[in-house]
Amino acid sequence: MSVRMRRILALLLCTSLLAGCSGTSETTKKKKKVKKTTKETPTETIGPEDDVTPVPTDPTDTPPVTQTISPTTAPSSGTELSMLILMPGLEINSGNEIQEEIAKLTDVRVNEVYLNGMAASDAVDNLIATGDLPDLIDAGNYSRQLYEAGYLVAWDDYLADPQYSNLKEMFTDKEWDMLRQEDGHIYWANVNNNTYGEDQTKVHNEYAFWIQVRVLEWAGYPKIETLDEYFDLLERFYAENQYNADGTPIIPFSCITDSWRYYSLEKAPLGLNGDYADDSVAVNTEDYDVPTVEDYNTSETAKAYFRKLNEMYAKGLVDKDFASHDYDTYVMKINSGCVLGISDEWWDFSYYAHNSYVEAGTIALGYEYVPLALTIEKDMPNHYHAYTDMLNCVSGVAVTTSCEDPAKAFFFLNRCLDQDILNLRFWGIEGVDYLVDDSGMFYRTQDMRDLWNSSRYLADHVCQYSYLPQYLGTSRDGINAMKPEQQSCEFMSTLSDPLVRCFDAYGYTSYLDFLGSEKKEAGVWFPMYSYSNNLQTDTPPGRAFYEIGECKHEWLPQLVMSSDFDSTWDDYMKEYADCNPEYYIAAMQDELDRRVAAG
Repeated sequence: MSVRMRRILALLLCTSLLAGCSGTSETTKKKKKVKKTTKETPTETIGPEDDVTPVPTDPTDTPPVTQTISPTTAPSSGTELSMLILMPGLEINSGNEIQEEIAKLTDVRVNEVYLNGMAASDAVDNLIATGDLPDLIDAGNYSRQLYEAGYLVAWDDYLADPQYSNLKEMFTDKEWDMLRQEDGHIYWANVNNNTYGEDQTKVHNEYAFWIQVRVLEWAGYPKIETLDEYFDLLERFYAENQYNADGTPIIPFSCITDSWRYYSLEKAPLGLNGDYADDSVAVNTEDYDVPTVEDYNTSETAKAYFRKLNEMYAKGLVDKDFASHDYDTYVMKINSGCVLGISDEWWDFSYYAHNSYVEAGTIALGYEYVPLALTIEKDMPNHYHAYTDMLNCVSGVAVTTSCEDPAKAFFFLNRCLDQDILNLRFWGIEGVDYLVDDSGMFYRTQDMRDLWNSSRYLADHVCQYSYLPQYLGTSRDGINAMKPEQQSCEFMSTLSDPLVRCFDAYGYTSYLDFLGSEKKEAGVWFPMYSYSNNLQTDTPPGRAFYEIGECKHEWLPQLVMSSDFDSTWDDYMKEYADCNPEYYIAAMQDELDRRVAAG
């Protein structure tokens, strides 16, 4: 780690410790903090960030003068760039072999640091206060705050220069325009869910209800379609299996409400009602030419869902600590194999879990999960999986004004999308991490796959630069998938024996088959969160959106744990109405109408 990053982290840690010593709870701090920001409801595709409490901004404020630097024609050599990612994550070791191979080809080494063990909101406050930033940053929901503070470099001149054509190619002109801020410039780009060539998706990376394959095997691989069927199966399994073989008590169902991750609890009514599960509103398309926005929070489906959770909690089937455990504890429970079912996004738990099962020697016990597209009634069409790329306009990689050589940073971001670098990042080194058959198809031996399941090998050898520009889909060679997990032969070869038995029992060849989501083009309006995520709290819709989020965060756990559900629901609805949701819904309808008219 560079001296500069050590200094930045030391400052962030000091801020975190001071906050912890102040005796001020996170809830109390939120009430006291005054901040200009946006509020995001987290969605599938984005590496989400910690929560923030916004307050109205001064409508007379104007955006600051933000640095725009023209590109140079030739980057200097041997550059070390620092990058801070405001998410928990696993850092690679110094001297990482693939990182060094990439550095040989690019003359750039990016030293990534993840924000482990401290609040992203405090980290951003400190970065803004000190002005001491890394060269690159993915600030997630807080990107806008850095923009407003004038700490980000505009992308426009680089995107207009042919030598950065890889970056320009990432999105259409219309999509790039969606990333523009009030001053007309672009300051970050989200690197997730962007397909090159043909879609090769095998994994559902978005929201769903998940169930361990051992539960399905125990029940004879039934088809589970509804919320009632799901909890009935969990309850029957738990009645006969209350402990794992190591004595760990089994938890039939869990979710998380820690900070922004409360989406794990709140977004279920969308999917249960057959709507796109990864969006910020429901869109009624009975008249497809005149779609209408609906508030899913007050729907009968929402009420039925929380009533069901309330009943299951009373029976002891819902994790008694769901409303209080933090993310680390939540993941630890999943990694132990004791949680039968969860509602969450795949990216939030799966990668930690799989490696934990491998290293603990429990991979053959059926602790891995498959997704279920539950609906409130049988035979309802569902849209848990959206067969389209989704652009999150709120978060992404950015170059900061602390970077001494922005041209070199953009050079490297552009170089990340060359196929030789993509192959190194995701497939590894040819002959070491993968082989090539006579037809040009990449494949791995079992020994190679086993190494990529080893935490030590990942830290010492693998460098994916996960928050830098990348692609899903088909390689530029037209043969291989960009990532091994999307290569058909590799995907099936990496499945554990319990997963193979489960796939074979249902006749499925990908996780998407478990969902059976309708394969149709999403409406021109989708996703609506690309609008709601940018609402400002100095407007009635933006303030309503923020207050709705705060209201749900407070009341939904109470609904699940209440001894009098109907009374608590009524109280919740009164508080919800005080948030003036009509302002938010009306603004979303106006945006929906605008998108439909624009085609």
